Amino acid sequence: MTPTSVVSIVEDDESVREAIENLIRSIGWDVASFDCADAFLRSGIARNTRLLISDVTMPGMSGIEMHAQLASGGIAPPTIFITGYPNVQDEAVALANGAIAYLEKPLDSNVILARIQQAVGKP
Repeated sequence: MTPTSVVSIVEDDESVREAIENLIRSIGWDVASFDCADAFLRSGIARNTRLLISDVTMPGMSGIEMHAQLASGGIAPPTIFITGYPNVQDEAVALANGAIAYLEKPLDSNVILARIQQAVGKP
């Protein structure tokens, strides 16, 4: 795995996380996945993350809070937020902080693939 070649997924719902992992692997990208923001931050992989896909609402730190922490450290990768509880305020904050997309669950695989390829191209 080369630096900045990983797509990192932070999602507390195991079935959603695994579905996204399989989708990402199917297009040739390496995947690192985490069940919470804290685990992702502790891993140190943020610097090698080409794209971050994060749930918004998780136990502990939210995806938006995690992204803000990464941005304040100057290491926020391009980020796609996903949520089962969409609201205009979270979407506005996420996009204002540089997120490239805010997508509602259940995810349409064609939509998320298009956003991924728009953000990172092909492996």
